[in-house]
Amino acid sequence: MNKTDNHDSGRRDFLKKLGLGAGAAGLVLSGCDGAAKQLTEAQTAASGEIPTDKMTYRTNPKTGEKVSILGYGCMRWPTVPTGKGEGDDEIDQEMVNRLVDTAIAHGVNYFDTSPAYCKGRSEHATGIALARHPRDSYFIATKLSNFAPQTWSRQASLEMYRNSFKELQTDHIDYMLLHAIGTGNGMDDFKARYLDNGILDFLMAEREAGRIRNLGFSYHGDIAVFDWALANHDKYKWDFVQIQLNYLDWKHAKELNPRNTDGEYLYGELEKRGIPAIIMEPLLGGRLSNVPDHIAVRLKERSPESSVASWAFRYAGTHPEVLTVLSGMTYMEHLEDNLRTYSPLKPLSEEEIEFLYATADLMVEYPTVACNDCKYCMPCPYGIDIPSILLHYNKCVNQGNVVETRQAPNYAEARRAFLVGYDRSVSKLRQASHCIGCNQCAPHCPQSIDIPKELRRIDKYVEQLKQGTLPLNNAQKA
Repeated sequence: MNKTDNHDSGRRDFLKKLGLGAGAAGLVLSGCDGAAKQLTEAQTAASGEIPTDKMTYRTNPKTGEKVSILGYGCMRWPTVPTGKGEGDDEIDQEMVNRLVDTAIAHGVNYFDTSPAYCKGRSEHATGIALARHPRDSYFIATKLSNFAPQTWSRQASLEMYRNSFKELQTDHIDYMLLHAIGTGNGMDDFKARYLDNGILDFLMAEREAGRIRNLGFSYHGDIAVFDWALANHDKYKWDFVQIQLNYLDWKHAKELNPRNTDGEYLYGELEKRGIPAIIMEPLLGGRLSNVPDHIAVRLKERSPESSVASWAFRYAGTHPEVLTVLSGMTYMEHLEDNLRTYSPLKPLSEEEIEFLYATADLMVEYPTVACNDCKYCMPCPYGIDIPSILLHYNKCVNQGNVVETRQAPNYAEARRAFLVGYDRSVSKLRQASHCIGCNQCAPHCPQSIDIPKELRRIDKYVEQLKQGTLPLNNAQKA
């Protein structure tokens, strides 16, 4: 029996085995990187039962198999502290198992991981959780994440590839990706990682042998690499491509980061060639769920029963060539919200899409840092918690708590919110003041953020708040 035939019955049997009803997904998780996540009213979804048989599926045109429109991104598994030291934690396997069980029980069948995720531990944890289920009830996606030059040799890349099978406890990979082509030095790095060492030819042979069932790539950075890969589609016959797509990046990606490419172009190039798209960063690392307060009000006024995040997920899923939309769901609340959004997906109307584009036009006025919390910059050799620093800054921007002068009407309130929140979000030993500018982080950032520069800027702002030395007024600032 293939996956298409047995999917619904297998899920029902699994529910019975667990003794779960449709509304039994009320498990609460905490401890992602040791930080408690607070869900605001604007972010949470409507309560109520989550159906187990209403998930929307898209058809893989190559295999005919049904893929859930909601894909599980395994980059942000929940963690618990080990007690060995600050910032030292381990994946909470029990919670991962519960999340995977709930996802499968409600129709999710696509799980995306990488040797690079969760400090190199995601594949292992994902493999443990998935191996408890029939192998034909889910699809595994992983990547050849040979970013570092020491992994560019054929031998090192092959070792990474073969280790993925071991960690994931499988004899085949359903979706194998060349990871983040376009990053680093663009075409030069792409050639070194996949062409000069013969690895892409090897992966094509593995696809022919059936150990890889679909071969594709994920893209960030230099558009020349994306264009080259698609120009050679007749040779490589890409089965899918993973791109960053959301309603903010559709037309504003380059405004947010000059190295990025608008989603409209990326999706359009795939659509022209009939290549299915896998969507990453539908929430821009959470920035489209933690939106500025007035944007949250705008979205809630339009649809009071919907979460802020659900708008972004509906947008990504509305595009017809999208095979699945990945979400890194650390908490059960996130999973439940997305299950409601996609069980079933209610595509956006043209008018609703235009409403989101107008919303995006308003959002680009807010100068947030383009951090997606991927943690590729970590670990910092000096212990700095880079993602938490940038995300705290973005949160304060969105909440109107980053002010330019001491005459700002909310100066005292904003000052306190930023400084108190900073100490709560990032321990003092891991704050931006400890950055020495070694720049080991920046080359790994898929968003091409000049991380040391941003840390210096934020640290200067923190010191100005502490010392009360922000400009008194705009004239003084000028």
